[in-house]
Amino acid sequence: MSTTSATEPRWLSSQEQHAWRAYLRGSRLLEAALDRDLQSHGVQLSEYEIISMLSEAPGRRLRMSSLADLVVQSRSRLTHTAVRLERRGWVRRESCLEDRRGVELVLTEEGWTAVQDMARVHVESVRRNLVDTMPPELFLALGSAMAAVETAITRSGSAGVCSEVE
Repeated sequence: MSTTSATEPRWLSSQEQHAWRAYLRGSRLLEAALDRDLQSHGVQLSEYEIISMLSEAPGRRLRMSSLADLVVQSRSRLTHTAVRLERRGWVRRESCLEDRRGVELVLTEEGWTAVQDMARVHVESVRRNLVDTMPPELFLALGSAMAAVETAITRSGSAGVCSEVE
């Protein structure tokens, strides 16, 4: 066995390279389009994602550390975003109901109303820019593929590293 093969990465084939670059460009364009459409409500996609997650949580509240993991943001970035959302009156930070040591982010009634209005814009944007651009079976395959990526990264232990990147 040669020493170079042990240190050389498994290079992508031309087909894999093409697919990878299409994924990168497409995912960045998609995020930009979704973000642009939410600007009609004066929010960024990352802000919408946070209040959307809160709107679906029991009691419309989540521990900040759990929320940071869900939206793949560092805790410090989530805190900065929470401050902006608090200024709008959409969320408030409270001591955790269970142990009082942690902090939970709670969606206010004003935030609940706002997220319901934004959801209409967001779902239309998701449909127009992603779901309706491909046959249903391809969209479902995309979801399965990304679930496999999530599982592999989570099992490898690198998910914690990702959530600390800003």
